[in-house]
Amino acid sequence: MEGYRESVDVMRKKKVLLITPPYHCGVLESAGVWLPLGFVYLAGSLKSLPVEVEIYDAMSKFHTFKDIERKIEEEKPFLVATNAYTSTFPAALEVLRTVKKVNPETFTVMGGVHPTFMWEEALSNYEVDFVVRGEGEETFKELVESLLAGGKFSKIRGIAYRDDDNVVATLPRPRIVDLDSLTPAWDLIEWPIYKYYASDNKRLAIVSTSRGCIQGCTFCSQQLFWEKTWRARKPEKVIEELKFLKEKYDVEVVMFSDEYPTFDRERWEKILDLLIQEQMGLELLIETRVDDIIRDGDIMSKYREAGISHIYVGAESASQEKLETFKKNLNVKLSKKAIDLINQAEIISETSFVLGMPDETEESITKTIEVAKYYNADMTFFLAIAPWPYSEIYPELKEHIVTEDYSLYNFMNPVVKPKKMTLEQVREALDRAHFEFYMYKMKQIPTMPAFKRKYMKDVFRILRDNSCIGDLLKKIKLPEAMRVVMRA
Repeated sequence: MEGYRESVDVMRKKKVLLITPPYHCGVLESAGVWLPLGFVYLAGSLKSLPVEVEIYDAMSKFHTFKDIERKIEEEKPFLVATNAYTSTFPAALEVLRTVKKVNPETFTVMGGVHPTFMWEEALSNYEVDFVVRGEGEETFKELVESLLAGGKFSKIRGIAYRDDDNVVATLPRPRIVDLDSLTPAWDLIEWPIYKYYASDNKRLAIVSTSRGCIQGCTFCSQQLFWEKTWRARKPEKVIEELKFLKEKYDVEVVMFSDEYPTFDRERWEKILDLLIQEQMGLELLIETRVDDIIRDGDIMSKYREAGISHIYVGAESASQEKLETFKKNLNVKLSKKAIDLINQAEIISETSFVLGMPDETEESITKTIEVAKYYNADMTFFLAIAPWPYSEIYPELKEHIVTEDYSLYNFMNPVVKPKKMTLEQVREALDRAHFEFYMYKMKQIPTMPAFKRKYMKDVFRILRDNSCIGDLLKKIKLPEAMRVVMRA
């Protein structure tokens, strides 16, 4: 592919189209409509180039591949890029296949976690011209510059491509040192479509305050993607961006996309203090680790005063032995303590448990359900183990995987068969776990503080009407006292 298609007209602005693959499985989309933050950063990196960039969020718009085909025909892009997790990889391939169907001369690029590690697999499909591996902003900009100039690609770090019949991967690109130097293209976001259902459909943004995670969870893609490193933005820059989003685009709810925003206690407390000082009225959603919540037990009041309304911590298993297999670096008893601290601060608590490992049994799942009730998070999800083909735990799971259809690797569909259970039994156990847990939680709604009571009623309605567990929740027969509360 070196130097091909050299005659590119650099005087005319070329169209670069960033397309999210239209993949749906009834998990995250049940809670709201989430903007594609990665594309916001990629688009920002191209601001200085003679290109016109558009973010086409086909996923959030629930558009079909026919819609995407019409969009390609109308826009006639010079280049189309998409991104992929393992579960969205087939849909991402179909996006680029559609591009090549309309115009085989259009350049196609795929980035994201899955192609970063599985770039040979991605490039075995001839609809993919290039793979961007790892952190994309600088790499993608260099690639677009090279394509505009008809140049060579071998010196661009962090890509993979075909050179004649060979698949070539260049040297990895060093990580970006100064995250505050990046310029997200917030002006390219179609803001009215991004909403948080659990808070009266308020306008929702996603903001990154740090990148990376230093933990070593064996089932996780993020510690691999960031190579167990962690970098952070300055607290003042984070607050500056939040104020901008609030004042310019009327954002009311912000989810921090970070895997580990609280890692540096001093920095994190500075962010909390600045949020309290500014009093922006933002509602903030975060995820973090159990041990950081316990560490911050003395400042949980600051969390609430700063506007944090929802915290996810991963419990992952009711078994200490399983946690050690996952290299979770966590004690089972600490999860209960962390969730209690979140609840005591009147913040919505959420956790999850991973089920369906090869040694799973009906009895171990029953134990997990009871532990979930004991932990008493406001929201708990029971997830089927997803065997990322590049994860550390994959060799242990490989012989038990029953399908290579990546679209099913979404935590909802069991694809690993335990030794003593059928897949159908695992599926039924996941349903039973959700049913029993939410039946248990519904009984608590009348006695919850006012904020939680309203929030949880909205959450229950959303899960019932929008999510993959909706049919289960519709079966719950509420006592009359609870129905009165729900109708109020």
